[in-house]
Amino acid sequence: MTTITAFQSITLDGVMQGPGRAGEDTRNGFAHGGWAGGFADDVSMSFAAEGMAQPSSLLFGRRTYEDLLGYWTTLERPNPFTDVLVGRPKLVVTRSAGRRAAYPRTELLVGEAVETVGKRKADGGDGMTVLGSGELVRALHAARLIDTYVLQVHPIVLGSGTRLFAEGERADLRLERSVTTTTGVIIAQYAVR
Repeated sequence: MTTITAFQSITLDGVMQGPGRAGEDTRNGFAHGGWAGGFADDVSMSFAAEGMAQPSSLLFGRRTYEDLLGYWTTLERPNPFTDVLVGRPKLVVTRSAGRRAAYPRTELLVGEAVETVGKRKADGGDGMTVLGSGELVRALHAARLIDTYVLQVHPIVLGSGTRLFAEGERADLRLERSVTTTTGVIIAQYAVR
């Protein structure tokens, strides 16, 4: 069976909304976009590069897929993130059967996330890594389809914004690895028990 890893940047109070840049995600009046800026260092880049070297498909919700690839493909190249995002196989969950993939190596999983991703997971193959895609992560978490969480916990409390975990059932996790960056970010890898 295929494993699913959720790779997420969050604040100390669990907010995952809009870490990359101002205006990235302003839903519900969120005004703190870009909060993760200034925290990257050699430690976090090395950890990310290690993850990018693993054979896995990238799994996205439609909105994150369009936003993330739309942003990174406009930046100057060479750029390791753009090359990985474009070159890696991508799976995009969408409820719209009429959608078309905007970027190469993309397969659309049309339907409800739990059903389409659950079937893909059961079919086997390389692992899947979810980047961002909060709504998707919360749905997969509730259905117990996520095997591993890699959380980059930033030393910030925002007080508002969409949180990674919604209210729901308890989930027990086992810490497998942790790294502290020079900027105070704790990168923690947890397996779901």
